[in-house]
Amino acid sequence: MSETRLGSEVRSVESDWRATEFTQRRLDWVPWVEPVRLADADDTQRPLLAGDRGIGPYFRVLALNAAVLAERSANDKEIFYGRDGELPRAERELAATVTSRHNGCVYCASVHSRLTTGLSKRGDDVQRLLDEGNGVRLDERWNAIIDFADALAANPPRATRSHVERLRAQGLADNEIHDLVLATASFSWANRLMLTLGEPEIPEEA
Repeated sequence: MSETRLGSEVRSVESDWRATEFTQRRLDWVPWVEPVRLADADDTQRPLLAGDRGIGPYFRVLALNAAVLAERSANDKEIFYGRDGELPRAERELAATVTSRHNGCVYCASVHSRLTTGLSKRGDDVQRLLDEGNGVRLDERWNAIIDFADALAANPPRATRSHVERLRAQGLADNEIHDLVLATASFSWANRLMLTLGEPEIPEEA
């Protein structure tokens, strides 16, 4: 047994409580710093923590710097929810999943692989991506998206004109490619926040 300490809260856990495998199952996320308590949120933080999403520890950690949380939430809303009629959202979520897989963010990959599955109805293909990594081969359109997002997520980026030409050959217009760039860039940032501020865990009821 070991202990995880978060402020005044101490939790005893088994050694295998950490989630280390890429999965579509729901995971919890445990912060390494004390998050804002909803009851203690100030007038700047409170509107940013409204709704179900604001209750979770990740958003309450980000609320320690309300300006960052405001930018993050606006960015996420515009890229993933506010661009109807351009790149299908399933493929924006696919880019988020690929980026999370590249960066090793098990929690983000869990969330966005489930969204990709729900929107695309291609759960088996999504699971293969999680299991085999970004080198998985599926259909030509998804292969082009996966390869582009993976190359763009690299540090330094490896994306080239040939990646863009492949996307165009699969029917993606420039505004759709722009959406892929935004989704990948957004999650290159989000993954680093998740990875440096806490870690995923398997829910107790799992």
